Amino acid sequence: MIDAGFYMLACVPVLLIATGLPAFMILIFIAATAAAIGVATGALPYELLTALPQRIEGLLETDILQALPLYALMGALLNRLPLADILFRAGNALFARTAAAPLLSAVGLGTLLAPMNGSVGASVAALTRIVLPRLRTHHVSNAKGLATVCVASTLGVVVPPSLVLILLGNAMLRADTQAMNITGHLSRAINTQDVFRGALPPAAIFLVMTAVLTWLIGRRTAAAAGTPLAHRERVRPRDWAIAAATVAFVLGLLMGVVLGYFYAVEAAAAGGMALFVIGLVSRTLTMKVLGQVLHDTMAITGALFALLVGATTFTLVVRAFGTDQVITEIIQRVPGGGMGAVLAVMLVLWLCAFALDAFEIIFVVIPLVMPALLTRVDDAVWVSVLALLSLQASFLLPPLGYAVMMARTSAPIRVDLRALVTALLPFLGAQLVVLGLTIAFPGVARLALPAEPGMAAARHKLTNQEVERLLQQSLPPPARGQ
Repeated sequence: MIDAGFYMLACVPVLLIATGLPAFMILIFIAATAAAIGVATGALPYELLTALPQRIEGLLETDILQALPLYALMGALLNRLPLADILFRAGNALFARTAAAPLLSAVGLGTLLAPMNGSVGASVAALTRIVLPRLRTHHVSNAKGLATVCVASTLGVVVPPSLVLILLGNAMLRADTQAMNITGHLSRAINTQDVFRGALPPAAIFLVMTAVLTWLIGRRTAAAAGTPLAHRERVRPRDWAIAAATVAFVLGLLMGVVLGYFYAVEAAAAGGMALFVIGLVSRTLTMKVLGQVLHDTMAITGALFALLVGATTFTLVVRAFGTDQVITEIIQRVPGGGMGAVLAVMLVLWLCAFALDAFEIIFVVIPLVMPALLTRVDDAVWVSVLALLSLQASFLLPPLGYAVMMARTSAPIRVDLRALVTALLPFLGAQLVVLGLTIAFPGVARLALPAEPGMAAARHKLTNQEVERLLQQSLPPPARGQ
């Protein structure tokens, strides 16, 4: 029964695609079914499953999870208030002298909205509703408009301090701690702040490349059409003030969190309150809009916590079958040293992203593969950044990329797949360049990290035989019937 966990993992994408049910329902159903079969056949001790309530309670007591509903509230306010429309029009007016004004405004809006929308799917839905109709009014082709929505929706995967980075930082902290327990060598474990700062340089490089590509595409499109791509927007002084204040405040909060001046929970609470006050002062936060904002916030928050509970249940059953031991042995036997193991795990994440969202991967896959990987690679920050970049590239890869499929499903227009692929190719190339640069030069992920002598000392390099021996000593004995 030690292979039962692999069958459970294989069932997840199949049932998600076949049923269309929420991921947490699929995870709990598979885990409950497998656990029932395991207990009935004697492969699992029933007493082991009684640890589930304490395990869930321990996870929900994590302080960083308090930021999730607050970030969701900020995203809902930005989506439901007319701030998005004001920001888009202000961006068009700001870039009026370039033919790429609508596309640049859409990317800028995605940079602000995507990190707080909760997931790639939520970002796609929001940007499709907000951005796509406005791009069509500016005579942007359907393929280029949808490609822009896809790219902007994945920015929340790499732009700190997004919800994805907050949860990945928490998951990597647990994985790094487990890896140190396995190897017996203690050093400062990775934290969420490290992930924020590690992701900042690659994210900045990708944003610059995206802006340049968007500008070139806009100019080329306008030149081919023989007419300007955008018409000049009329922005009132009041709207200019609102746009400037919103951008400055949101960016200030985000950078304050990244640089460590205040916690993510504090920034999210301050941002939500500020946007709430702006809505009241501008008289745009009506009772109807407030109801929609609260509904969106509770829906996103409930989905995330339900997914966390489902993933915790699922991984507990997988570990109870001993499948994590097999996964660990496979990662330890990957040839090519640490780099070979990193590339193999990134390939696994890349394939999982075709069927799973970022949060599902963080909750289900990361806890199973990262502890073993971090026993072979001593740079958890670099591994975290590579995981983010791999997920983002996979989400954009047509036709199975998660963002591409969600955008084609959510869009009210039908877009030819070949035209969409052509529009996405430059951005995919930029992603691969950033990913390759980060793989070739691991120091890129540490450019924004402060020097910490004595705390960031390199861990003792263990041979494969030593790591395998320590892993076997730390893992529990197989359950009966295996």
